[in-house]
Amino acid sequence: MAEPSIAIVGSGLIGCAWAVTFARGGCSVAMYDATEGVAAAAPDRIRAMAEEMAAADLLMGETPDSVASRIRVATDLADALKGASHVQENVPEKLEIKQAVWAELDRLAPEDAVLASSTSALLPSAFTEGLAGRHRCVVAHPINPPSLIPAVEVVPAPWTDPEVVERTAQLMERVGQKPIRMKREVDGFLMNRLQGALLQEAFRLVDQGIAAPEDVDIGIREGLAPRWAVVGPFETIDLNAPGGVRDYVARYGGMYTNMTPSQRDPADWSGPALDQIDAARRASVPLDDIPKAQARRDSRLTALMQFLRGQSRA
Repeated sequence: MAEPSIAIVGSGLIGCAWAVTFARGGCSVAMYDATEGVAAAAPDRIRAMAEEMAAADLLMGETPDSVASRIRVATDLADALKGASHVQENVPEKLEIKQAVWAELDRLAPEDAVLASSTSALLPSAFTEGLAGRHRCVVAHPINPPSLIPAVEVVPAPWTDPEVVERTAQLMERVGQKPIRMKREVDGFLMNRLQGALLQEAFRLVDQGIAAPEDVDIGIREGLAPRWAVVGPFETIDLNAPGGVRDYVARYGGMYTNMTPSQRDPADWSGPALDQIDAARRASVPLDDIPKAQARRDSRLTALMQFLRGQSRA
C-alpha cells in the first residue's frame, strides 16, 4: 500500500495529536494553520507528545525521530494540500468558518482526496451541501486527544459516497485508531449522545439532592469506568447474566422501565445544580490549576492505554 499523504488544517492541540497519530502509522503529514505562528510551534508540541508516547510504547514501533521526520510545516494551504490523499480539518467550531474553509479545501485539494472534519458539534451536511465534491466529505471525530484515545466516529453526510466512509475507516485502522462506522448523521453523533445521556442523569441527581457532585464522579470513576475500559455497555449486560443479554433484559428490564418516568424531563444544567457542581470542582481544582490537572489526566490516560494495548497484544 502506498504511503498516505495527510494534510492537517488547523494545527492546535487536536491537529498536533492527529499529526502524531498519522505519522506513527507511516503517513507523511503536512501541517497548516491560518493563525500566524501556530503551525510553526507544532513541531515542538509534537516532539513532546511523541516522546511521552514512546515511553509508554504507544508509537506502534516508531520513534520520536521517525515520527518527526514524517511531519512538515506547509508554507500555505495550497502547499499543505498538494498531493494529499486525506485532509483532516480542525478549525474552530463555527459554521461560517467551516463553510469558508471547506470551500477552499474542495477547490484546492486533489479530486481524489478525502476531506474529513474533526468537528464534534456540527453535522457534515451543514458545511458540505454546496460543494462540488460533497461526495468525498465526511466527519472523522476523535475523542481528545486522538493520539491516546483510539475511538473515531466516521460520520457521513446524506450525499457522502459509502466508499469514502470505508476509505476513512481503513486509514484510521492503519494508524492505530478504532473507527465507528456510523450509518447516517445525527446531532451529537454517537459518543456525545451517550455522554449527554449520562450527563443528563448526573445533573439530575445533583439537582434533586440525591448525590453530591463528587459522589457522582466516584460512581463513574471508581465504578462504571474501570469496567467500561475493557467492555462496552452491551458487552457488560451480556456478561452480567448467565444467559447473556436476553437473560439480563428478562431479569433487570423492569428495573430500568421503572426508572424511565423520572428520567424523561431534561435535567437542569443551570441554577443551583450548576452552582453546586462548579463550587465542588473549584474546591478540588482551582481554575488556574486546570492545565496541571489536564496534564495529570493525560499521563494517567497514557498509562491506561499502555496497559490496554499491551493486553490486546497478549
